[in-house]
Amino acid sequence: MAQTSTVLGMVIASTPAGEFDRRVVLLTREKGRISAFAKGARRVNSPLLAATDSFAFGSFELFEGRNSYTIRQADIQNFFGEFRSDLEGAWYGMYFLELADYFTRENNDEREMLKLVYQTLRALSCPAVKNQLIRYIYEWKTMVINGEYPDVFQCSCCGEKLTTAYFQGETYQLLCPKCVSHKRAYIYLGQSALYALQYIASSSIEKLYTFSVTEEVFLQLKTMITFCKKKTVDRELKTEEFLRCL
Repeated sequence: MAQTSTVLGMVIASTPAGEFDRRVVLLTREKGRISAFAKGARRVNSPLLAATDSFAFGSFELFEGRNSYTIRQADIQNFFGEFRSDLEGAWYGMYFLELADYFTRENNDEREMLKLVYQTLRALSCPAVKNQLIRYIYEWKTMVINGEYPDVFQCSCCGEKLTTAYFQGETYQLLCPKCVSHKRAYIYLGQSALYALQYIASSSIEKLYTFSVTEEVFLQLKTMITFCKKKTVDRELKTEEFLRCL
């Protein structure tokens, strides 16, 4: 017998289906990432027209069919409408949604990823932190949540607590200055850059976007996080091409 359920989530992708319908991907608290259809959502007078746009966050009532979900109604708490007038913010936001789509799975516990996406989009709406820094904080925390990051707290060789470090890409390990061999290629992480990586890894999501860094530290973070993301994500995301043009 078909059932209905209500989930809290965000539309992370939305595409046309048929003449007037939409197929959306929802990142939800209760069911992880799921696909659902919204019948008639592309009609001008449909109550689901705005509710099935990307970035829409709120409660969705779902009809659970044998092979798919159908959205019956939605109560949207935040549309993130500011992205309609902020092209750069919109493209960063779309990139964050696409990265979330890549990492999340159906029936997984994706509560932390949903919270991360929501807080990151809110940070984009605030000028206190630069969009580029928000990007690398988001990428690093995403890898942390999914267990795809190297240990940034202690040397992989001697176990000593790290204050500065050298990241060896081939082994995906961080070494202290005493254990490093300069015959190999490393990414150097100074004290401030290493602390930033540790802070992002260990802090609650609500406290992530509360700091800024110098240009030198930013470049170290960018180099390190970009390398790790390329090793973790096996393809280039479509929205990355647009970010390069910003």
